Amino acid sequence: MPSIIAPILITGAAQRVGLHCARRLLEAGQPVIATYRTERPGVQALRDLGATLVFADFSSEAGILAFIEQLKQHTDRLRAIVHNASAWLMETPGDEAAAFSAMFGVHMLAPYLINLRCAELLQRSTPADIVHISDDVTRKGSSRHIAYCATKAGLESLTLSFAAKYAPTIKVNGIAPALLLFNPDDDAAYRAKTLAKSALGIEPGSEVIYQSLRYLLDNPYVTGTTLTVNGGRHVK
Repeated sequence: MPSIIAPILITGAAQRVGLHCARRLLEAGQPVIATYRTERPGVQALRDLGATLVFADFSSEAGILAFIEQLKQHTDRLRAIVHNASAWLMETPGDEAAAFSAMFGVHMLAPYLINLRCAELLQRSTPADIVHISDDVTRKGSSRHIAYCATKAGLESLTLSFAAKYAPTIKVNGIAPALLLFNPDDDAAYRAKTLAKSALGIEPGSEVIYQSLRYLLDNPYVTGTTLTVNGGRHVK
């Protein structure tokens, strides 16, 4: 028997924050549809927990539209869409346009098209939410990662526009995290320098994003808002 609870779609859930949030939702009895671009151990782990996994390549319009068609074969309704998929590409000389285009696809075009073409799925659920995962770097810009920062800032603009477009039936919000998790090869000097950038000075892990997501899903009176989850970097 299919679940009577509308699933939550989480994009980019093969590892790190997306994987953690998908796991936590599944533990809470919430059906999940998760996308992945690369077959990682987390993909099979989510399958084992009962999630529906769908391959998606958001770097091109064709890939985005193919995913939307696939999604609609799996469900006719959604409780929420969590746009977590992200691309971090170096803007190397000679390849800047390709990097910008790829990050624009993942951070802006995919959420834009999915929100437009899947609104009908959300409107069959009450309540219904869209959550965009952006980045705290948009607050001040980045001289070294201009395209990444610009496309994440564009995602925050989509939060405002879609919140206005879809009210009152669909709430649309964002989450803007700073450092959450170090990579295993980050050295001690880098870790210390990065922790010193925030007032709280901790590596919080992925749970703080799940807590933020839970707040947005559960609160009926918040839309068009991006939650800053940065350990107080803006007051340091």
